[in-house]
Amino acid sequence: MKIGFIGLGIMGKPMAKNLLKAGHELVVHDRAVAPVSELVAAGARAASNGKEVAQASDLVITMLPNSPHVKSAVLDEGGVLEGMAPGKILVDMSSIAPGAAQEIAAELAKKGVDMLDAPVSGGEPKAIEGTLSIMVGGKEAVFERCRPLLLQMGASAVLCGDIGAGNTTKLANQIVVALNIAAVSEAFVLAAKAGLDPETVFKAIRGGLAGSTVMEAKGPMILAGNFKPGFRIDLHIKDLANALETGHEIGVPLPLTSQVMEMMQALKVDGKSGNDHSGLVQYYEKLAQFEARRRP
Repeated sequence: MKIGFIGLGIMGKPMAKNLLKAGHELVVHDRAVAPVSELVAAGARAASNGKEVAQASDLVITMLPNSPHVKSAVLDEGGVLEGMAPGKILVDMSSIAPGAAQEIAAELAKKGVDMLDAPVSGGEPKAIEGTLSIMVGGKEAVFERCRPLLLQMGASAVLCGDIGAGNTTKLANQIVVALNIAAVSEAFVLAAKAGLDPETVFKAIRGGLAGSTVMEAKGPMILAGNFKPGFRIDLHIKDLANALETGHEIGVPLPLTSQVMEMMQALKVDGKSGNDHSGLVQYYEKLAQFEARRRP
């Protein structure tokens, strides 16, 4: 299949590489030169804008930071919409506001183009492995056409409802992840300042009810003080902002989400917004004046 891919960041680049490995023809575009060159060296073809990507592809994937970026890439002059023909499909795998996905889909529909909103979870490691969890919104028939392709980037792809449902599901996911990281951080700092080795505590509780995928992925990073980004704090701030906005629009208070949002905002003020979201532990460490690190 001829696939267009726009957005070659931490997540998009490995996802695009997995599509190349699966044997697809790939046309790519990104404002950054380096990842485009890397994909071209791996066998892709570069395009100068979204319109050119769409003209050369049967299906276009966008993987961009937030709603305004996707709207611009699709709807602006020289964007994807201009190069789309009836019957083509846009799969937006960015994490954006559900309402923005619905707005973009409505504009595409005027031209006979279908869309799926299909955000992902799993961070850079699972993007590299091709084992992402993919949450999808859109028509069932379109989803079934795209499902084999999605499963070349992910371990699972679940249709959650109509357009916007994928991103609503992703917001729910991001709430659970954020609160889980906060809980792990709070627990590890407590254990460390109480005189315990937090790594021993981790080993003791990981197999019980407190154990989780988040703890397994982020616990070792916290214990090592390794906050190299797989998923940056500033991106999680963006997702929580979309969650809070959506909650307010439909009348769902999100008190715990707002608490973690303020913790992340505090880290942003401290210049740590580029850290991995496991760096949330630094908020607790600053309050307690004690680091939760494994003992040498």
